[in-house]
Formats: sequence, C-alpha cells, structure tokens
Amino acid sequence: MSSSLANKQIDRDSFIPYYIQVIDALTEYIENNHLQPDHQLPGEVDLCDAFEVSRTVIRHALQEMEYKGLIYRQKGRGTFVAKPKIHEGLFQELTGFYQDMVAKGHNPRSKVLKQEQVPANPKVAAYLDLEVDTPVIQIDRIRYINDEPIVYVTTYLPYQLCPELLNVDLTEQSLYAYLEDNHDLLISRGKRYLEAVPANQLEAELLEVDVGSPLILLNSVSYLSDGQPVEYFHALHRGDRSRFETELVRVSKPGDLAKHILEVNNFE
Repeated sequence: MSSSLANKQIDRDSFIPYYIQVIDALTEYIENNHLQPDHQLPGEVDLCDAFEVSRTVIRHALQEMEYKGLIYRQKGRGTFVAKPKIHEGLFQELTGFYQDMVAKGHNPRSKVLKQEQVPANPKVAAYLDLEVDTPVIQIDRIRYINDEPIVYVTTYLPYQLCPELLNVDLTEQSLYAYLEDNHDLLISRGKRYLEAVPANQLEAELLEVDVGSPLILLNSVSYLSDGQPVEYFHALHRGDRSRFETELVRVSKPGDLAKHILEVNNFE
C-alpha cells in the first residue's frame, strides 16, 4: 500500500459523502504516482483499511470510477487503471476524425468494410436532400487509434459529386482532405446530434466490447458553402474510450449568439 494512499484520511465532518472523498483520493493517487494503464490498484479490503470505511463505500466509489472510465475491474483479478479517454471536438471545428486525431498526436487508421454505390434509403435521402433511390456512396469503416478500435462509422455522399471516391483507399487518409484536394468540395458547416445507445451484437464484435456496452452515437450532416448537403454519417464511439468536448460562449443577448456562430463558422 502506497504511503500517499494509506495516509489519506476521510473527513467525517464534511458534507461530502464518503464515497466521493474516496473517488477524489484514488484519482489523486493515480495522478500523483503517474500510474500507467493496466496498473493494478489495491484490493477492496486494503482500501477499506486505508480509508477506514465500509466495503459498501469502497464498492460504490469503484463503481462510479468504472462508470467514468477511470478504472476497470476483472472478476477474480482485481481493479486496474483504465486507458485515458480520447478527446474529440464536437462543435468547434469541422475537421474529420482523421485530422482531429492526428492533431492530437494519435496514430489513426481505418479498416474499410464497405465502399460501394447504393440507392439512398428514405432516411439518407432526407439528410442529403435527395430523391429516394438516388445513387449514393456508402462507406463503412472501423476507425482505429493506435490499433485499438474506437469508432464504427457509416458515411453517405451523393454519388454524382465524386464518383471516383469508390476507388479511393481511405485506410490512412482523411476523407475531408480528399474531397477538398481532389474535388474542391470544402465542407463549411454542419449539424451534429449526440445520444447514448447500447451496443448490439455486430457493433460489440466490431468494437471489441460486450453486448450492451454504452456507445456514443453521433449523427452528422455536413454542407458546402452554398448549403448543399455533401455528407451524412452516423458514428458509434466506444463509451469507455471516448469523450467529447465543446466550448461555450456567454453572450449578453440572444442575437449575439447567432452572430457569434456565423463568425465562428465563416457563414457571413
């Protein structure tokens, strides 16, 4: 038992619940000791002794830490430090996943499962402002960071905009960069919708998680400067490895918010 953890005392006069204090102490212990992913933490009995609290408190704290993705537990083995979540921008910038990850120092690659022309179903047609059954290009990919599957994404683009895309290798290149460099298709704005969903059998297999594991579903529509929809995708991000971040801006009156959005996205 580390002395830094053994000497951590619970403030029994504080209004802060014991399990929250345990979470704070364990998080500080992990950070101060620079514990790497997969490092094993002390067992429940040792933690009870260190904090002088019941096993119920310790289990509650560990459960919350596991839910937040700070640790993971294996039956019969113990509790371990989890890998840090991968941060992605949600609203500030319209960079693609590949560009976003490279900018953050990661090594992204893709495994293309499907890349073919298909007729637009009603949902895709509505998002891309097309007639139902209009030809579109569908691209199904597993996105990897440092060889770990992180995202399962299905992308649709109007076929007539870039038919050559059917033969492009997207394993290690950005789709957005390809569209801009080869077809002068510059995405200027978009809409994104976020929700939590459980992994089904196929999604669990592709992302190497358990069935029912939490996934973050991101639906997105991207537009050219003239307002034409150029891309619709739905991406399933592993909940245990992903965290989205955005920046909030305080404005003095409602009209200022619209003006700020226009300036940020160069719509003016």
